[in-house]
Amino acid sequence: MTRTIDDVLADARARLRRVGPREAADLRERGAILVDTRPQWQRDAEGAIPGALVIERNHIEWRLDPASDARIPEATDHDVTWVVFCSEGYSSSLAAASLQDLGLRNATDLDGGFQAWKAAGLPVS
Repeated sequence: MTRTIDDVLADARARLRRVGPREAADLRERGAILVDTRPQWQRDAEGAIPGALVIERNHIEWRLDPASDARIPEATDHDVTWVVFCSEGYSSSLAAASLQDLGLRNATDLDGGFQAWKAAGLPVS
């Protein structure tokens, strides 16, 4: 049986408790870390969420895994709440599921991505 990317995405999302823009903003107020996985060209074209960490998709597992030699200082343990986002919330779902595979149980993604954040009238730069 052949699987499609739609199947993989549905499986990833079935294990996530995805959050909308307002909930993501509330989580950040309580210590969650927003992570922008978009490439530079997309951030240049669309804008950014002030204060979000920028870790492009191809580096995210190494940077957020607390056991990795390439981790960032914020990756202190497996209990950190990470809210990953891309432009529209597709690749970020795959990234968040991958982070959960590493044991980062509080990893999730922003439903609708940066576009939903911006449409909700939340701060962008």
